[in-house]
Amino acid sequence: MRSRRLREIVLVVLGVLTPVGILAVNISAFVMGHLTTFRLVIAGCALVSGLVLNGLTAWWVLRLASRNANPLFNEYRVWAIGAAVVIVLVTAAGGGYLTYLGMRDPSHLPDSLSMIVASFMLLLPLAVTFAGRRMAGLGGIMPVDEPAARERRPRSRTQRAGR
Repeated sequence: MRSRRLREIVLVVLGVLTPVGILAVNISAFVMGHLTTFRLVIAGCALVSGLVLNGLTAWWVLRLASRNANPLFNEYRVWAIGAAVVIVLVTAAGGGYLTYLGMRDPSHLPDSLSMIVASFMLLLPLAVTFAGRRMAGLGGIMPVDEPAARERRPRSRTQRAGR
């Protein structure tokens, strides 16, 4: 029974792989033929992606700061939020602009600048989140059975309200 299921999966994957490959090649050829137009769309998508990824990371870091350093965060709340907004806007705009620049010449694709910018746009939020979790002591998943882990676990709203 197991080998039959494996054969079915292999046949489905092989059957789907060719049409998906044909679609990918044709879409790629269309994009390359209209690169000047798609360059703006791709740069806009890079801008939106940077805003979303960096914005979520900044929101998480600000939330972590408000929870772990509440008096300091409350005193400098406006400055912290302002700095986070500026950093998110600058990095997202930089990513979109550098992506736009990197796709100016179809004969030089794949472009190293675009590849570096895309990698940076993915790795920056991940690195900030990883570093923030390490500094907050949230490096791994807490075991359920350990009593000390239950004490460190944040309480839910209903537990805080005494319900």
